[in-house]
Amino acid sequence: MKIIVDAFGGDNAPLEIMKGAEIAVRELGYEMILVGNQEVIEKVAAENSISLDGMEVVHADDVITMEDAPTSIMKSKKESSMAKGLRLLKEGKGDAFVSAGNSGALAVGATLIVRRIQGVKRCAFAPVIPKDKGYFMLMDSGANVECRPEMLRQFGVMGSIYMKNVMTVHNPRVGLANIGVEPTKGTELYQEAYKLLKASNLNFVGNVEAREIPLDGADVIVADGFTGNIIIKFYEGMAKALFGKFKEVLMKNAKTKIAAMMIKPELKALKKQSDYKEYGGAPLIGISKPVFKAHGSADAKTFKNAVRLAGEYVKRNVVELITSEIKSEKDSEEEDN
Repeated sequence: MKIIVDAFGGDNAPLEIMKGAEIAVRELGYEMILVGNQEVIEKVAAENSISLDGMEVVHADDVITMEDAPTSIMKSKKESSMAKGLRLLKEGKGDAFVSAGNSGALAVGATLIVRRIQGVKRCAFAPVIPKDKGYFMLMDSGANVECRPEMLRQFGVMGSIYMKNVMTVHNPRVGLANIGVEPTKGTELYQEAYKLLKASNLNFVGNVEAREIPLDGADVIVADGFTGNIIIKFYEGMAKALFGKFKEVLMKNAKTKIAAMMIKPELKALKKQSDYKEYGGAPLIGISKPVFKAHGSADAKTFKNAVRLAGEYVKRNVVELITSEIKSEKDSEEEDN
């Protein structure tokens, strides 16, 4: 397995990205291609005792920052580490591409350089997020601010394939994020999407209100990118706030500190279950080759887990499964017509 890495994408690049790649080589046995300024990569490796064994370095002159326009990847920043990494993926030089960089640029670059699976209307960021019982996929979480009903239906199809084959969830339940459970709730987009999802072969459980999402409302939550991005950002912020308050209570006095020591293993398990770092990032589902977006603030552990998930995406043949399903649906529609 060979993973192409945008060594200069993200808030903590290149150090944490390189450390994460080193861990992935050691623990997962993957080969890495680090794309970025070769001189800087070699200097950072030497200064921080990072082994470059199992890693190839491909030089790139430029970097896409978080402030750059998404379209810059095809114009002023086409020689950036992200653009070059995506071209390497398209050329078959690696099995998957992982970046913690600019989300908009990654979506544009993946769509225009690597290209979508034939028949897929829009690619979508699809992070896996902890919930009361296990985890769920939120799709889309930001790639498409405006959507059409048929796009939301496709998100449900692609998310269901991922959860079944990568996250091993049997017969994933697909829910539509909405302001009420009734079919007539929400905007025209959501009302029409409800009809399409209900008529599909998916295990559609209907509309899911926001408060039910973390309470095992469904295994795949479908939303437009605007709504999905608000959900995930609020979700992460609330989790951080609650754990902070929980820590305050446990550290309040001697009695609570003793109680904290008594339940330390359980607290560690809970923290691990709720930690986004365990999931690493989100696949850009719908692209013809595996592209993963790691968290922008990824540290070494987070990035290593993003690489791990990208590897699972490859091993489980998710691209091929989605391609087959989309083709099958298209053939069925043509027969009906």
